[in-house]
Amino acid sequence: MATNDAPTTRNCGAMEIHRRLLTESESYRTTRAELENATIELEALGRVLTGTVRIPVVVHVVHNTAEQNISDEQIHSQIEVLNRDFRATNLDVSTVPPAFAGLVEDAEIEFTLATVDPDGNPTDGIARTRTRVAGFGTDDAVKSSARGGADAWPADRYLNIWVAKLTGGLLGYAQFPGGPADTDGVVITYTGFGTTGTATAPFHLGRTTTHEIGHWLNLFHIWGDAGSGCGGSDEIDDTPNQAGPNTGTPRFPRVTCNNAPHGDLFMDYMDYVDDDVMVMFTAGQVGRMRACLDVARRSLWQPAVPNGQVAVRTNGHEPAVVASGSRIDVILLGDDGQTYHKWFDGSAWEPSQTGWQSIGRP
Repeated sequence: MATNDAPTTRNCGAMEIHRRLLTESESYRTTRAELENATIELEALGRVLTGTVRIPVVVHVVHNTAEQNISDEQIHSQIEVLNRDFRATNLDVSTVPPAFAGLVEDAEIEFTLATVDPDGNPTDGIARTRTRVAGFGTDDAVKSSARGGADAWPADRYLNIWVAKLTGGLLGYAQFPGGPADTDGVVITYTGFGTTGTATAPFHLGRTTTHEIGHWLNLFHIWGDAGSGCGGSDEIDDTPNQAGPNTGTPRFPRVTCNNAPHGDLFMDYMDYVDDDVMVMFTAGQVGRMRACLDVARRSLWQPAVPNGQVAVRTNGHEPAVVASGSRIDVILLGDDGQTYHKWFDGSAWEPSQTGWQSIGRP
């Protein structure tokens, strides 16, 4: 279902938010510097987080009209896109030119709609809010119930995604790690979210959300946001320097900044091209995102574990440890109100090193 007011050129507001916070907040400036230093150190020492992680998501649908109140199906289609894109299992990754194919990397990041809300109650991870506001900009009003939007769920436990009508041709924006918790997350216009329903070409394949979550995980635009001067940097070694954003559907090679013969990596998720062109993250980008997960986003993600097991966040509760001979039992209260345990039988942790087994509510 195409809409008449859907953006036709990619426009991301993440850097506007970033520069505003740098100007206004000493805390943000300090936290950003600390994260950059930690990222450099982790990558230099080869200590970037390993293993697949799973991030719980809440989607806040803020709607002024029935059309903007997008369906559950559309929301689920977006989660499916994220899980393909961040695992490099998207079929269109095959369109990467051979010259760049060796750069493609699996980020080992997965996303799942939350099953428990902040109060410990069951949820489908979708929160709907009717608003009188006709459209939102980059002033974070969509993230505040007092301003016609919806308040964030705790940002140390959930990735907050707001879907609403954005104005001024804005497709979406994200807050880089280090900003205020009550505005932390990603905002996407309702015509650029998922792959069905109101999703409208050329931004109808869910890649706007992939792009914005890249920012949320500390990735800059691939050209380094330096206009067309070739002097910017995205702080990634394996992305070629390029003059500025590419839009639409460029033809390979697109040479700028003396980066011949292969030119710009315009098929990267962090450029400005149409959804059917952006198809990959590089190994360097993956390393930077995983460093972010290990530092600024560490409290949020859950280890991905085999079927039938669960990963438990303690939400501040101290575990109880019982030892008998070579056996060790660990019992704790999860943030969903359930009691979990794991045990060491003398040779290995069960049900796994990272898994826990529920033993019901206390």
